Amino acid sequence: MRALSFVALLLVGCTTVAPPSVDAPMVAATAETDPVDTAADAADDPAIWRNAADPAKSLVIGTDKKAGIHVYSLTGKRLSFTPAARLNNVDLRDLGGKAGGRVIAAASDRADVNTAHVSLFALDTAAARLVPLGRFPVGPGEAYGMCLWTRASDKALFGFVVLKDGRIDQVAIDVSGPSPKVTTVRSMKLGTQAEGCVVDDRTGQLYVAEEDVGLWRFDADPAAPVTATPIAKIDGRTLVADAEGLALAPLGKSGGYLVVSSQGDNAYTLYRLPGVTYAGRFRIGGGAIDGTSDTDGIDLMLGNFGPAYPHGLMVAQDGDNAPATQNFKYVSWDAIRRALKIR
Repeated sequence: MRALSFVALLLVGCTTVAPPSVDAPMVAATAETDPVDTAADAADDPAIWRNAADPAKSLVIGTDKKAGIHVYSLTGKRLSFTPAARLNNVDLRDLGGKAGGRVIAAASDRADVNTAHVSLFALDTAAARLVPLGRFPVGPGEAYGMCLWTRASDKALFGFVVLKDGRIDQVAIDVSGPSPKVTTVRSMKLGTQAEGCVVDDRTGQLYVAEEDVGLWRFDADPAAPVTATPIAKIDGRTLVADAEGLALAPLGKSGGYLVVSSQGDNAYTLYRLPGVTYAGRFRIGGGAIDGTSDTDGIDLMLGNFGPAYPHGLMVAQDGDNAPATQNFKYVSWDAIRRALKIR
């Protein structure tokens, strides 16, 4: 027993202890959505639509990857539900004058683990419901992450499907005709599992989170090289594995912030754009509504969303909403700015 105890002590003494993560102030959630219908790991990723004419009537959509996709009000009330098998990440774009002024949502579809698909929906903003437009094959493998890009020069719509093995397939999405067309135009590759992605429509930069490695940047144009540029590493202090959802707070022509779910320590890390320099981190909690933990997907949109969110809204998936099933929490951008003392 003494020999075993000595060996055990020796092993403990030789263990490398990871440095503690950087302090992160608490920011209280303002509202939360109704819980999803299915238990365990179900809610995954949100997307925000801002109603410019009546900001308080803006909408949030969120996936239940075991059942379908929800539409919520700004108070968190579920307004509608569209059944669909195994939708994971979701993003949307308001096409304005194009395609009859429709709002298009795209979700990574994992129903077929051998062939990645994209499921497309039109968001009926008046009825607060999603209208299915079809599911479209992308390439071999299991679909995982999903984000959209509207190219500034011609307003063409593209999607990026992040597969579970780190491959990223870019698709051109044409919804101008009676039936959508989805065409794979190029592929990129990261070394290990990746999921979260977001594209800056202003600069045409695609950001992707490789979960246990860090953040990468690609040129989103389909004619550009497929070379990835590393921009932030998992360091166990400012960003803790898994790195999950990504969102943008754009300011001006190229400034603002890139926000990342630092899932490993239940925090959110901000990087200042365009140079992607560390700008701070925070956690969601400390208010009348319970906080978040194990967050997968996030979304963030600046602008007026009514009195509760006068300058912007962040939505984060909550991986532990016990005793209820998982849901999504709403946070004011102003509260985040005050906590981190940023503009």
